[in-house]
Amino acid sequence: MDVRLIAPTAPELADWLRTLDTGFLRPPVVSEEAFAARRTTLEDARSRVYGAFDAGRCVATFRSFPQELTAVGGRPVPADAISNVTVSPTHRRRGLLTRLMFEDLTAAKDRGDVVATLIAAEYRIYGRHGFGPATTMTEWTVDVARSGLDPRGTVPLAGGRIDLADGEEVRKLGPELHGRLRLAQPGAVSRAHRWWDLNTGVLRLHGEWTEPYYAVYRSADGEVEGMVSYTADDKWSDAKQPLNTASVNWLLSVTPAAERALWHYLCSIDWITRVRSGFRSPDDLLPLLLPDPRAATITTQADWLWVRLLDVVRALEARTYDATGTLVLEVVDRAGLAGGRYLLDAAPDGASCVPTTRTADLTLDVAELASLWLGDQSAARLAALGRLREERAGAARVADALLRTSGRPWCPDLF
Repeated sequence: MDVRLIAPTAPELADWLRTLDTGFLRPPVVSEEAFAARRTTLEDARSRVYGAFDAGRCVATFRSFPQELTAVGGRPVPADAISNVTVSPTHRRRGLLTRLMFEDLTAAKDRGDVVATLIAAEYRIYGRHGFGPATTMTEWTVDVARSGLDPRGTVPLAGGRIDLADGEEVRKLGPELHGRLRLAQPGAVSRAHRWWDLNTGVLRLHGEWTEPYYAVYRSADGEVEGMVSYTADDKWSDAKQPLNTASVNWLLSVTPAAERALWHYLCSIDWITRVRSGFRSPDDLLPLLLPDPRAATITTQADWLWVRLLDVVRALEARTYDATGTLVLEVVDRAGLAGGRYLLDAAPDGASCVPTTRTADLTLDVAELASLWLGDQSAARLAALGRLREERAGAARVADALLRTSGRPWCPDLF
């Protein structure tokens, strides 16, 4: 079995794309237009495209590309973003994913990436490769009539305004707004310009596109502080009553005022009786912005961004800490990429992390440390589950005091 990198311009790319679509149960036929768009996307993203070939036929796919991930405190760290992972049904259980993953992660570590990231289609696959679920997403459906909002009332704009926009304006204004959000939101990742092309219809990878509505919130001084993309269906009852749903594709805001205004705007649109929030942070303001929070019911809640530490020292030194303390971590990494014993000495004014021979306070897998790193998981909870071991009584509580955060990490992106 031949595992190798292929260039986005290589003749094997068409075979690679067919294998990718087969793995994701999409029709394995790529039109010339879609092929050109997808190849351009791979080139623009500086992708590393891996394929496994059996007798010249592609039977597994794997892609990674450069990314930045925001650590707790707002510092971005270099990341190896992984996507497009498939193994053909004829070649399962032959170790192809393990080979592809190890080759890519080794190269990423050698390049100096601090972490690797992915969105897991299946929960049970990636833990064995050192990834841990590090953020959660929640989707709400709002029953507008039950929400308690006055249908005759005005949207609370806090002196600002909301304007409808088109894709061109979104491509112009969106990257700067997202950049501000990203540096304030642990768990957020960088976006290439192609993201904006893909999400405003300039690039159409699979030939289908429904033009959404866009709305932009500007503060009283004219600064863009929020933006939303949404679609609406056309559904009416037999009695000719509107039963339409507004479905949010994405909503960005950098101030509570912008977030409040955009959610109230969506709930105030004539004929809209339900609003689907799209994938949001689990501690999003949305439910509590409504007079009756029970009008927002959870439609989906699941793990989202998975993280794999490649450099424990740089990862722990990159983030901030609200408490002062020391912790010795015995990190187990079966792949041999980031294991070892480390002394973390943390305080609000900075932290250091160094290899040590001191007795460990906690022993844990590199995947569990990844789940703790962004502040969402509890070490005490993992200890109760038997997924880390206290070598010193009370060490899990110390870890929680150092690592957990008041706000939950969130990744707005799918990649």
